[in-house]
Amino acid sequence: MARYRGPRLKRCRRVGVVLPGLTTAATLDRPFPPGEHGTRRAGKPSDFKIRMLEKQKARWHFGILERQFKLYVKRASQLRGPAGLNLIMLLQSRLDAIVWRLGLARTIQAARQLVVHGHILINGKRVDRPSFHVSAGDEISVREKSKNKTFVQEVLATSGTTTRPGWLEFDPAKVVGKLTAAPDRSDLPLEISENAIIEFYSQKL
Repeated sequence: MARYRGPRLKRCRRVGVVLPGLTTAATLDRPFPPGEHGTRRAGKPSDFKIRMLEKQKARWHFGILERQFKLYVKRASQLRGPAGLNLIMLLQSRLDAIVWRLGLARTIQAARQLVVHGHILINGKRVDRPSFHVSAGDEISVREKSKNKTFVQEVLATSGTTTRPGWLEFDPAKVVGKLTAAPDRSDLPLEISENAIIEFYSQKL
C-alpha cells in the first residue's frame, strides 16, 4: 500500500494550514511555503492554483493518492445532489477517517494502520480496508484482543478530550462507536472549498 512517508508539516506549509488528519501539530511554526523562496512576498494566486491547493488540502488530510481521489470525485459527480457535498460525505465515511474522528487514533494515518492490522471491527466483523464505506447504523469497535495493546491504551487515555461530530456516538467503557447518521459538512475539521475541487477536475473526468 503506497503512502506518504515524508515531512508532514512541509505539506501543511505548502497549503498554508494545519491538516489535522495528517499531523497532531496545533500550529505551523513557519507559516510560509517551504523552499528557498518561501519567505518571498507571494503574488495573487491564479484560479488554477487556488483549486489545486484545495484539492491537495483535502487529499493530504484524508491521506488519499491522486488516482483514488479522482475516483471519489467521479463517484460524487454521479450521485444525486451537489457533487461537492457528496465528495465530502464520501471522504468522511471512510473507515480510517471514522476511526480517527472517534478518537481511536491521533491521525488518519495512524487510524489506517489500526485498520490494516486488523484491530478494528465493523458490526463485530473484522475489516482491514481503510477505504471501507461506513454506513449509518454501523458499529465500530476495537477487537477484544487489541484493547490491552499499549498503543490502544495510550490513545484511549486521551480520548476523553476528543471532540466528536454529532453524527458519531462513542462508549469509552466498551470502546464502541456508532455512526448514527450520514456525515455532516458542518463537522468537517478543516476549511475546504469542495466546489473548487469539483471545478479542478471538471475537465479531467
